Amino acid sequence: MADKTLTCLSCAQLNRVPEEKMASNAKCGKCGTPLLPKAAVDVDPAILEKAAKNDDLPLVVDFWAPWCGPCKMMGPEFAKAAGSLAGKARLVKLDTQKHQSTGGRYRIRGIPTVVAFERGKEKKRQSGAMRAGQIVSWVRG
Repeated sequence: MADKTLTCLSCAQLNRVPEEKMASNAKCGKCGTPLLPKAAVDVDPAILEKAAKNDDLPLVVDFWAPWCGPCKMMGPEFAKAAGSLAGKARLVKLDTQKHQSTGGRYRIRGIPTVVAFERGKEKKRQSGAMRAGQIVSWVRG
């Protein structure tokens, strides 16, 4: 079985995780943070860029802002989807109001926008609020 590379969503350390440990509580070798959280994690642009570029597990990003009504409605649904997809994909959130340059860098035209990255490449994107089941289906599809 091959090792998987995962970026710690707290300290940005690259970790090699044996495939048989992917189902258990793999933790960052530097800071001890769980590498496969069962909830969506807020990240900054540097961690997002490193994880999107290096991770072997799909990374699904919710680009949102606190003033956005549909974003607020989708927040709890995105959190539920993160629990359903634990170990299959990692779901993260990036506040486009706090990190304004990031919206332009990732060509975000409207929010909420969900973007899936796999092995350094953008795989797909979807704008507009979705329910947890729709998010899970979209990620798996």
